[in-house]
Amino acid sequence: MTTPAPRTRIQEKNRTAILEAGLEVFSQYGFRGTTLDQIAEAASLSKPNLLYYFPSKEAIHTELLQGLLETWLDPLHALDNDGDPVTEILDYVHRKLAMSRDFPRESRLFANEILQGAPRILDVLQTDLRQLVDEKAAVIRGWSARGKIAPVDPHHLMFSIWALTQHYADFDVQVRAVLGEKDPFPGAEAYLDQLFRGILTT
Repeated sequence: MTTPAPRTRIQEKNRTAILEAGLEVFSQYGFRGTTLDQIAEAASLSKPNLLYYFPSKEAIHTELLQGLLETWLDPLHALDNDGDPVTEILDYVHRKLAMSRDFPRESRLFANEILQGAPRILDVLQTDLRQLVDEKAAVIRGWSARGKIAPVDPHHLMFSIWALTQHYADFDVQVRAVLGEKDPFPGAEAYLDQLFRGILTT
């Protein structure tokens, strides 16, 4: 099998520009509302030049989602089975909130995919994500059984963490409108600490 030639510096630059433009446009308009012309314009490339690197908007979207899923799972992978349970869960909350702060476009890209029924990542959700969540749920259930944290449904605990942290990315405009453009994240972290500490130690 022939090994593909390594990409040149300009090829890497253009691929990066296309993916960055795709992330920006997809996160605003969703998959269905995005066109190749919009991505090409945002990348400052012609449409034929874009098509040299990616044959379709589906190819751009899929590559973005694949990279995103790896990033999205990292905070849960970092939950340490041998650590202090309350500290580990609160640290997970902090990591998820930091992702909403630092990667809001990626969060909206993911949310849009889920709202469409996850046609491009459903198999990953049903395999890799489910396996990881089940594994960490067993750890949390064990902590509860040993009296290290209060009894809690581990799956619904994680769903709550996802909902309450990703809200700050997916509904950023609403949050900042209500708060008068004040940075919401310091207050959000303090509130979520209080909330989840209460759930875990009651």
